[in-house]
Amino acid sequence: MDGKTHVVKVIGGDAEFKRGRGGKKLLKIKITAEVDGVRSEYAITFGRYARNKAEGRAYASTRAPGGRETDAERFAALIKALTGVKPDVPEKQRQDRDRMRQRAFRRLCPLC
Repeated sequence: MDGKTHVVKVIGGDAEFKRGRGGKKLLKIKITAEVDGVRSEYAITFGRYARNKAEGRAYASTRAPGGRETDAERFAALIKALTGVKPDVPEKQRQDRDRMRQRAFRRLCPLC
């Protein structure tokens, strides 16, 4: 990914159907994998969201070694190894998330 070589070893996996908050049917796929020597469990939830289009959503863990950004990179390497396609992580979503965290911190800061 981006000129780097990753070592990916898939250890196990599981899939199940669940009902979402609004009663929507969701497919949850859990994958246990070792990427670059770090073993993690990843989950992808597929559902029909906007315009009845099937989409998969996943989140990187903040508790993973190296933090969220490094875990997101390992997760992207896993997806590319499984599908051959690099997953799309919109930069705008990342910027919006960071902005929301900064606002929340500023609101709590006077309490510190």
